[in-house]
Amino acid sequence: MSEDYSDSHLRDILTRTRRVAVVGVSMNPVRPSYYVARYLGLKKFEVVPVNPVHAGETLFGQTVIGTLSQVEGGVDMVDIFRRPEHVPAIVDEALEAFPDLQTIWMQIGVEHAQAAAKARARGVDVVMNRCPKIEYQRLFGELRMGGFNTGVISSKL
Repeated sequence: MSEDYSDSHLRDILTRTRRVAVVGVSMNPVRPSYYVARYLGLKKFEVVPVNPVHAGETLFGQTVIGTLSQVEGGVDMVDIFRRPEHVPAIVDEALEAFPDLQTIWMQIGVEHAQAAAKARARGVDVVMNRCPKIEYQRLFGELRMGGFNTGVISSKL
């Protein structure tokens, strides 16, 4: 079900987003959910770690929250690190908890057409099977420094 997203659309999402709830974040530093959340925090995104198994623990100076409905204040984006069968419940909870939600982002390997359609019907942008860390690095010149051809033309080295 691979979807195409324009670079300008992804850049717009990553530019306007300030607060991200990372659902399924791990406390293990070798897990992708850990280092993606860490990276986003280093890029000045406010990261809200969400994982019921680790609720109450501290990660990156933030208290891990058990569920999206327990997050105080809104978030701009919900980044999902869970298997596809868990996505509908997460999207439902996100739409209920955050009336001003802008983006649902499903990580690499995570896609769910029905949940995406529901979110889009509410005016929420949906990105599936992509990683915001990789897209940020690609679109804002960081992968180029490692010698990758990113397909993005820039004067930045």
